[in-house]
Amino acid sequence: MRIGELIRELRKARGWSQGRLASEINDAYGSALSREYVSNWECSKIQPGGFYLRALSAVLDVPLAVLEDDVKRRTFLTDVAGAAVAPVVASDLLSMGFSARLQGGPTTDAWGAKLATYGTQYMSMGAADIQRRVAGELVVIQQQLEQPRLWSVAARLMTLYAKTFPGSDGAKAVHWYRMAAQAADQSGDDDARVWVRGRAAIALGYEGASLGIADVLADQAIAISRKPSLGLLNAIMGKAHAAAIRGDRATALSLAEEGRRVFDHAGSHEQMSDYAVPWWRMNVFLSLLLARLGDEKGAVEAQDQAVRELPETLPRFATHLEMHRGLMIARSGDPRGGVAYARTAMAALPAEKHSLTLRLLMAEIEQT
Repeated sequence: MRIGELIRELRKARGWSQGRLASEINDAYGSALSREYVSNWECSKIQPGGFYLRALSAVLDVPLAVLEDDVKRRTFLTDVAGAAVAPVVASDLLSMGFSARLQGGPTTDAWGAKLATYGTQYMSMGAADIQRRVAGELVVIQQQLEQPRLWSVAARLMTLYAKTFPGSDGAKAVHWYRMAAQAADQSGDDDARVWVRGRAAIALGYEGASLGIADVLADQAIAISRKPSLGLLNAIMGKAHAAAIRGDRATALSLAEEGRRVFDHAGSHEQMSDYAVPWWRMNVFLSLLLARLGDEKGAVEAQDQAVRELPETLPRFATHLEMHRGLMIARSGDPRGGVAYARTAMAALPAEKHSLTLRLLMAEIEQT
């Protein structure tokens, strides 16, 4: 991707105009950048020099190496460690990192087991707990990345870490999704490359945030491989949600049908993992998609199908389905009733089980 396209996507992810980006840089660095100059960057008519690359890195909260499109391995690792420090005590992270290096770190099989555990824990744990734990794992695994296979593990952990930031935060979530994609590329594993991009696309599309980047990552996943897989399914459904939010009903429905066909080949038997898409979870995707499109009959059918197979140990996803009903009520002409219904559903779920995605969905219903 050219730097102009990247600047445009990161700017839009924050909801900024070109003038706002120019103002942010001017306020922070005392420069006299114009909106037209930003436009010239984005159209690739001119390239930002070193000063403005550093300014863009700071105000858009993205590593300078990413803007320079020259992500060397050591720079990449430094960025990972630096971004992971915030949620936990820095001294603990340093100790974990050096200890892992001195002791050789977990085996590849042990990392596989850790991934499986985190995939299951994500379904019921709060974002803060997951963020704190995964941050420590990222510091440990960065010490072992001489092994290409572990880049795949790192990529999946980064994707999970990204999910702990709301997509509406723009830069943080998108930054981690992009790094996950780059890490997967380092692994040479096409399944991982497709999965991390697809997971990012469905996360952003479902949340209704950073839709342009959701589309870009989904398109990249589809271009890498059209072999039926959970990554491809996530990518297609992420694009479907983005189309629905934009009001492109025909495209959203066409993509949903394509997603159903891929699910028939790639749907998983595993019921309780973030790395799985069983039948009930596919119906959660469809429930919100059809609610956004105003297809009440289809949405209710998907909700009923999901409820029949949803494990009782996953009350958060039952709340998702109730929130979808709230969105349907709001869109049917009773916005106050829809908001009340959704708030009641949220209140019935213990606060520690609330996710960032549920909060974004609540905001969408309130805006309706």
